[in-house]
Amino acid sequence: MKLTFLGTRANTKMATRRHRRHSALLVRRGRARVMIDCGADWLGRIERLNPHAIVITHAHPDHAAALKAGAPCPVYATEESWRGMAGYPIAERRVVAPREAIDIAGLVFEAFALDHSVRAPAVGYRVSAGGHGFFYAPDVVAIRDRGAALADIDLYIGDGSTVTRPIVRRHGSAVFGHITVRAQLDWCGEAGVRRVVFTHCGKEVMAADERRLGATLRAMARERGLAARFAYDGLELALS
Repeated sequence: MKLTFLGTRANTKMATRRHRRHSALLVRRGRARVMIDCGADWLGRIERLNPHAIVITHAHPDHAAALKAGAPCPVYATEESWRGMAGYPIAERRVVAPREAIDIAGLVFEAFALDHSVRAPAVGYRVSAGGHGFFYAPDVVAIRDRGAALADIDLYIGDGSTVTRPIVRRHGSAVFGHITVRAQLDWCGEAGVRRVVFTHCGKEVMAADERRLGATLRAMARERGLAARFAYDGLELALS
């Protein structure tokens, strides 16, 4: 599998040369090309990417708003996300059920419910093919059934909205927002996931000297026996 970080910017007006477009990932294996998330920045640009399918984590504008103009391919999303995209002119709608593995162009996707938003419930995706796999959760406070989500994967791709100070609020018994990079490193250390990349980078990352912040991240990761980095627009990785 080859992964291309098409965009790595969180839902903020701030943008930099390295983080210009909303978070989106292109997964390729052989001729298969599957795009995960398609936020407002991708309006009018989807056709250039020529994906075989688009998979949506949740219906927030920075993850799905480009689909207001329709899609040139099947779109996969949960029932909750489809309710948030009810008026979008998408011809080929596919419903994703949490914990149900589905084959999309030869890639196996399994959705896991996340705590992130009350109004736009989110899932993360465990993606596997050819004996390798990764987990993708660009907006997250908690992963439900985290042990199963992170078991025996090669790479965790997580939420880079905040490094050390959580952005977490409560609505009744529900929590929403963004957990820290530090906490996600703890999850990976506990699960034995040794390779970590953070996308959906927030102001804390974009406003910082990224070399220094990257060094801080690598030091935090080494304490847990991990290798970690921040993604940037255009970064390519291979799982092999």
